Amino acid sequence: MAKTGKYEFGKIIDRRNTSSLKYDFGPERKGRDDLLPLWVADMDFRIPDEVIDELKGRLDHGIFGYTDPKPDYYEALVGWFQRQHGWEVKPEWNTVTPGVVYALATAVRAFTEKGDGVLIQQPVYYPFSEVIVDNHRRLVNNQLRYQEGTYSIDFVDFEQKIVENKVKLFLLCSPHNPVGRVWSREELTRMGEICRQHQVIIVADEIHGDFVYAGHTHVPFASLSEELANQVVVCTSPSKTFNLAGLQTANIIIPNEILRRQFQHENAAAGYSQGNALGLLACRLVYEKGEDWYRELLDYLAENLAFVRAFLKERIPEIKLVEPEGTYLIWLDCSGLTDSYKELEKLFVEEARLWVDAGKIFGRETALFERINIACSRSTLEQALLQLEGAIQNRRANEQKADG
Repeated sequence: MAKTGKYEFGKIIDRRNTSSLKYDFGPERKGRDDLLPLWVADMDFRIPDEVIDELKGRLDHGIFGYTDPKPDYYEALVGWFQRQHGWEVKPEWNTVTPGVVYALATAVRAFTEKGDGVLIQQPVYYPFSEVIVDNHRRLVNNQLRYQEGTYSIDFVDFEQKIVENKVKLFLLCSPHNPVGRVWSREELTRMGEICRQHQVIIVADEIHGDFVYAGHTHVPFASLSEELANQVVVCTSPSKTFNLAGLQTANIIIPNEILRRQFQHENAAAGYSQGNALGLLACRLVYEKGEDWYRELLDYLAENLAFVRAFLKERIPEIKLVEPEGTYLIWLDCSGLTDSYKELEKLFVEEARLWVDAGKIFGRETALFERINIACSRSTLEQALLQLEGAIQNRRANEQKADG
């Protein structure tokens, strides 16, 4: 039974006709408008009223000129990371950008030259590949190992790829999207020491760092040691934790002053200076006033995960849940349904009428996986699973008729 609390995470809010990327762009992106969307990492939950009320007050002022963070912004930022992760952040380490993907691309340009090798760990969030290739760098992949339903790092291959390709930069996803791993302190330290030995700068995308399930702990990379803090650019944003992506505010934390200046120079070269007035305000407010909402959200997501886990085990055992340690994005091994990527896409889109993220976009070796967003109402999630179950049952019935 779902826990009751102050906030109504189970309430369905109609998001259509709001220019929502998740809900309103089926015709443009999928060629149809009848799909239940569980794809992009965008939650269906309304932010706390106490934050909305202050944003309304700012709207009433009616003037939205150039805006920079004031000391109270940094107090909120520093306080959040201290309370949630025990990480001491200094205000001067921070650079505001319009998003984490923007920051990844900025870092690629700031710390590498055209033709340089940049390391990633597929299957991984697909913009990692895009910001490398689109900036004319060489994509180098340290494929994560998938064994007995879980993912791990091949450290021998990790170091070999760095040495053989003269890698200059490593894009780390922590916690990992889409496989849901929350890297341990030991794993992070081992990757960091290899990178330090070979003078590889680490860019750690920690945007999902606030989403960790019981028994696991997100360790901010820059908190590992002073030496490793000097190797890293940490990318954070309230956009995942509080669903503020449309307000375009990210905080890029770089303890090393030399790296920070390089990053800021490239940021300026891109023409970016002041941030989004409402985005900066929203970031401060959610970090100041959103903790109770956030705690209830974690409980609701854990219940959603338990619901999916039980449903798949009891009713669609051919689909294997890769047990997530973090994030609200779950990774499904669908190889028990078919060995054809095209058939899998037909099943999900045409037959189940679901819009999810195909495993193929995260790397070539995961074409028979699907990524599903569980940050929605329980009833929405149940409807999606029922549609999938019905499509599978219909397919089985048709196959039996054909065989008969």
